[in-house]
Amino acid sequence: MSAVERLGRLDACAVSDALDKLGVSGTVNGLAPLTGPAKIAGRVVTVKLVTADATPAKRHLCTAAVEAARAGDVIVVEHHSRDDCAGWGGILSTAAKARGISGTIVDGLARDIDESRELGYPVFARAATPSTARGRIVEKDWNVPVTIGGVDVRPGDLVLADSSGVVFVSASKEEAVLEAAEAIAAREAAMAKAVQGGKPVSQVMGGDYEKMLGNGKDANNG
Repeated sequence: MSAVERLGRLDACAVSDALDKLGVSGTVNGLAPLTGPAKIAGRVVTVKLVTADATPAKRHLCTAAVEAARAGDVIVVEHHSRDDCAGWGGILSTAAKARGISGTIVDGLARDIDESRELGYPVFARAATPSTARGRIVEKDWNVPVTIGGVDVRPGDLVLADSSGVVFVSASKEEAVLEAAEAIAAREAAMAKAVQGGKPVSQVMGGDYEKMLGNGKDANNG
């Protein structure tokens, strides 16, 4: 089974716990699936946006990444330079859907959310806006290192996004993180089964549960 397939069997919470256990950054807060409940997992193809007066536009933003991405990849957009316009829109979603791309994550605003929802194409972002990128922001480059929610992300890293949030896994650490996340998910599945079987939750979540990450971080939110 590939790393992407293994990641897709997990949820963002288990992966975030694994990152905590290993002392590795990768959890991003505040990014939500604007197009409705969705779960995406794949390799990252990045885009970095800047203000339109900072660099001349070589092409419409994100188009090169969409055309280069493989089926199952995830477009990840650093959109920090302005908070009054979208870094992703409906025609891009249409093109990405046609290529089999899993979804798009924008650290900033996106638009044409209804259109993307009707396509069944997941878009995660900070918020929605009707305002166009044209004349406001441009693409500085693509397939370069970016920063998403304070996390350094490189092309080829893994990403998992669901209704709980977004987690990135560095390609250099993916095996260790996946192994830890799979162990955490298995343990929590056994705990859920015990609760469903009638065992008091105070007992199931007692003992060493608070220290299950093994690094001093707690797991109070289960």
